[in-house]
Amino acid sequence: MAVGFYREVTKHIKKAGYAYDGNFKGSHERWKHKKTGHLVEVPFNLKSRHTANGILSSAGVKKKL
Repeated sequence: MAVGFYREVTKHIKKAGYAYDGNFKGSHERWKHKKTGHLVEVPFNLKSRHTANGILSSAGVKKKL
């Protein structure tokens, strides 16, 4: 079960053109941009707002949580 900011982050990166690419190390998922191939790792237990904003920034999303 996802905890914290996971759902919000995945919602925003989906809108930005990312698609789920599979599980990664431990409790992380890998998301890949459909056009550029850029990879972003998102943990299931994303509790920190600052980490969530860092992931969004890395994905090129202007939204801040």
